[in-house]
Amino acid sequence: MTHISRLSQKIAAIAESATLKVDAKAKALQAEGRPVISYAAGEPDFATPAHIVEAARAALDNPQNFRYTAAAGLPELKRAIADKTARDSGWAVDPAQVIVTNGGKQAVYQSFQALLDPGDEVLLPAPYWTTYPEAIQLAGGVPVEVFAGSDQGYKVTVAQLEAARTDRTKVLLFVSPSNPTGAVYSPEETKAIGDWAEANGLWIIADEIYQNLTYDGVRAISIVEAAPALQDRTILVNGVAKTYAMTGWRLGWMIGPSDIIKGASNLQSHLSSNVNNIAQRAAIAALTGPQEPIEEMRLAFDRRRKLIVAELNKVPGFNCPTPEGAFYAYVDVTAALGKPVRGITPTTSLELADLILEHAEVAAVPGEAFGPSGYLRFSYALGDEALLTGVRRIQALFSE
Repeated sequence: MTHISRLSQKIAAIAESATLKVDAKAKALQAEGRPVISYAAGEPDFATPAHIVEAARAALDNPQNFRYTAAAGLPELKRAIADKTARDSGWAVDPAQVIVTNGGKQAVYQSFQALLDPGDEVLLPAPYWTTYPEAIQLAGGVPVEVFAGSDQGYKVTVAQLEAARTDRTKVLLFVSPSNPTGAVYSPEETKAIGDWAEANGLWIIADEIYQNLTYDGVRAISIVEAAPALQDRTILVNGVAKTYAMTGWRLGWMIGPSDIIKGASNLQSHLSSNVNNIAQRAAIAALTGPQEPIEEMRLAFDRRRKLIVAELNKVPGFNCPTPEGAFYAYVDVTAALGKPVRGITPTTSLELADLILEHAEVAAVPGEAFGPSGYLRFSYALGDEALLTGVRRIQALFSE
């Protein structure tokens, strides 16, 4: 009898989210009573601001929120998203160009599904968020990694992108600020990349989920603002998760040209229909309500950013460039590899991360999750005391 796999090849090929895997391992050790400090998950430790929670509470008193609503999102929320996009991304879009999704991940998934045919290539600047290559491949696309190391501030150049472009290249993924590196492209760098993409007829998927988390007076300019000619060939992805401490509310969005949004809306109508209406009402309050609590969180992240970079750079063999956005420190640990620590000689960042977890009880995500080995990602979206304690454990381990 011919063997038939129980799982489809497409689903069997999906890799587990590395960031969630590391975080789950850390939580399992914590459950065993070990004092593990985890820098793995990209999740603010703050409570969702009170006025947002109150809006959700009030929404529960309206029975209309217990019914199906338009698959692409509540009109009031789509208007608020369009207003935010005009304000922060410099693109005046019609609310009809907005789809509200179940978190930024669904927006990423649907964007690739809407654009890619089998064999289409996507230029994927690395280090990259672990979900991107999986979403590309699920849409039949081919991720083409373009790597920029710490010597480039983790930012790719036009020359690198051009060297990777082929006749099959259809999309460039542009992420600024970056997860996992915190790198922010300057207005000049963004315009140069945008002009190059436009000249070569490429589509852009721009993930702007960390757009409002920048520091030192830096602004993360949208690629459609830097290169307006791209507006007819760009999908913007965003959401409330990171800026508003709403990761568990699962609310994101995608914005693009009308024909692409129509197709993606058809997909969502079959995939998930409307996002939870209570979360949508909360998101309206987030985008239109007071922003002072958001600024307080950003200032806290900024303080932690300065602290973790200074302390990580004290660890022998660690080189941590200063990130200008998001809430991640991406450390080049190549100089720490090949050197014995407690009788163990790690040769990859995966082995180094395991060593640190076992002997310092600190969880960080290895570079293999985001591209080449030789790096560790530390999220500084955790409390100040835990942040400092964890880094000092690493300092002690590598100073023995």
